[in-house]
Amino acid sequence: MRTLALAFTLSLPLFAGSRAPVLVELFTSEGCSSCPPADRLLADLDSSAIVLEVHVDYWDHQGWRDPFSSHDFTQRQESYGRMFNLDSVYTPEMVVDGVAEFNGTERARAQAEIARAAARKKAAISLARVPAGLHVAIEAAPADASVYLALADDRGESQVRGGENDGRHLQHRSILRSVRKIGSVKRGAGFTRDVELPGAAATQRVIVFLQESGPGRVSGAALLTP
Repeated sequence: MRTLALAFTLSLPLFAGSRAPVLVELFTSEGCSSCPPADRLLADLDSSAIVLEVHVDYWDHQGWRDPFSSHDFTQRQESYGRMFNLDSVYTPEMVVDGVAEFNGTERARAQAEIARAAARKKAAISLARVPAGLHVAIEAAPADASVYLALADDRGESQVRGGENDGRHLQHRSILRSVRKIGSVKRGAGFTRDVELPGAAATQRVIVFLQESGPGRVSGAALLTP
């Protein structure tokens, strides 16, 4: 797969670190033969945005159970489906900042939506690992929103032995393992909290994001890598 064009990288606003505070979710499954190209695209986008590879479970009855899948993640995608007025959910589906959805193999669309999202006003979020777990500080939320904490494996792989991808060796990036609400914030207000983390989080990506109800627009995101 081609890497991101230099012109695209330079078109994004400058932020601390290499990633814009834009959340890119890819709803995918190891049981779906159309998904590996989208997984590779998400890996390419990892240097430009905060990405999550979200494995749904509705492919698990097709001959291969995806070891990273969760029904909770399927329910998150179904919530997006209702918000976007889709007839049904599908894979691979990419959602950028909770406001744009499209086929997860569409590279040009992904680049355009990330650049558009990066230009919107965002809450400033700072994260730090502390003895208690994680210190979260958010300044000036642009809108009323819930505060979510996501944990993701940095990388993963599988040798698939059934279903549509039988025989393929699949590699993954930023694999979502859990997501939970840790608070809420009002428009213009801030948020500070220490959150306990499980022991496994020491080797995982820690992502905090603000999302309006719906699930709706993501108005801020931050990432700590292992």
